[in-house]
Amino acid sequence: MQSRARYLIVDGHSVIFAWPELRKLHARRSSLAREALVKQLRDYQDWTGVHVVVVFDGKGKKVEATSEPADVQIFYSRSGQSADAVIERLASKYAKHYELVVATSDSMEAETVHACGAESISPDGLRELLANARRA
Repeated sequence: MQSRARYLIVDGHSVIFAWPELRKLHARRSSLAREALVKQLRDYQDWTGVHVVVVFDGKGKKVEATSEPADVQIFYSRSGQSADAVIERLASKYAKHYELVVATSDSMEAETVHACGAESISPDGLRELLANARRA
């Protein structure tokens, strides 16, 4: 039996505010914190082959996606919609087809993704996941 593709979905701002070094960057300029997080996630994707999707709260009229093929997928929720809503929609749509892990500090979001059949990890769990991939 072929193993299912693995995906890591990251609640971007949830992780940024949970990691002191990213929170400090965010205080200077939010784009610096986003770029620093995405760089670490890109390295993780390159080392492990796990597909990484990061979702940030956005301000636009529609959900926006930016990425190069084979790069980390980045989504911005539309104005008035939280990143959580985008993540929950992705989890409900893809958890049945892929091995899905969601990194978030939001306990309600974690419960929702579990109900969809996905796993969740905390921002600290994500930090550990990235560190272990680096050592592997």
